[in-house]
Amino acid sequence: QVQLVESGGGLVQAGGSLRLSCVASGGAFNSLRMGWFRQAPGKEREFVANFAWGNSFTNYSGSVKGRFTISRDVAKNTVYLQMNSLKPEDTGIYYCAAQTRREVDFGSWGQGTQVTVSS
Repeated sequence: QVQLVESGGGLVQAGGSLRLSCVASGGAFNSLRMGWFRQAPGKEREFVANFAWGNSFTNYSGSVKGRFTISRDVAKNTVYLQMNSLKPEDTGIYYCAAQTRREVDFGSWGQGTQVTVSS
């Protein structure tokens, strides 16, 4: 199974920026489909951004499109989430996820990193 470790969360004022990182191990990074999800207090986990299979395209939720950017560094087995123009409603625990070709959905998850945006 793929192991994922996130970092980069923290407390930031509205309008600020953060960059989350997720290091993957235990799998061939180039063969994984990577994504970011988040869970706000009292709400279910929701999709934020991911790479499509083949890593040629990216997908974003409507609430973050234009503000967040997902990227990856193959040499470092790392996927990033650059978050700009943060809003209080972006507050939550952010999770990195990985999917292998044998899985029908994301099967590996990190422990999460807390992002808090103050107004």
